[in-house]
Amino acid sequence: MDRVPGQANSRRDELLELAATMFAERGLRATTVRDIADGAGILSGSLYHHFASKEEMVDEVLRRFLDWLFARYREIIDAEPNPLERLKGLFMASFEAIEHRHAQVVIYQDEAQRLLAQPRFAYIEDMNRQQRKMWVELLHQGVDGGYFRPDLDVDLVYRFIRDTTWVSVRWYRPGGPLTAEQVGQQYLAIVLGGITNDDAERSDEADRHHGSCR
Repeated sequence: MDRVPGQANSRRDELLELAATMFAERGLRATTVRDIADGAGILSGSLYHHFASKEEMVDEVLRRFLDWLFARYREIIDAEPNPLERLKGLFMASFEAIEHRHAQVVIYQDEAQRLLAQPRFAYIEDMNRQQRKMWVELLHQGVDGGYFRPDLDVDLVYRFIRDTTWVSVRWYRPGGPLTAEQVGQQYLAIVLGGITNDDAERSDEADRHHGSCR
């Protein structure tokens, strides 16, 4: 019988989802191909029909996550009218990922540095550089446009935002008393309180209020 492409892709997606969950819970080193196969209710040999190795599974999980993340970033940058609103959107996109792609974020945070030693994962460092460049440029635009304080150390603020958002995955668990969005909004208020030019924040709020009244 011929394999139906849609069915094969669906099964592959299911296996990747299971593998991502196990990698996040146990760590990459502690999770074997047999563990994943047992979790899927199949023989180890059957798993190799879909993936050549455990590393291929990790690679695909991370590539899919980073492709989604950067597509989301581009969507926000293209849609929002100014650096302040773009920063808010990008900041909250991290918590959107933590809520809905929790396992992938855990793998990215816990394993990426070690994976960089393998040539097939060199793209992670490139994506990290792109992410830093995007944030630093946005912060500079915000300072130049009067949205953020003129005395900001942009590199320091970037590192603070990066750690504030992504490190949250180490303690946040979906299904708890707070959603990731609620946590993100609380964190965002703290960040904005430290970096924004008060006049720019009030002007931005007035512009949004005026737009909603049209």
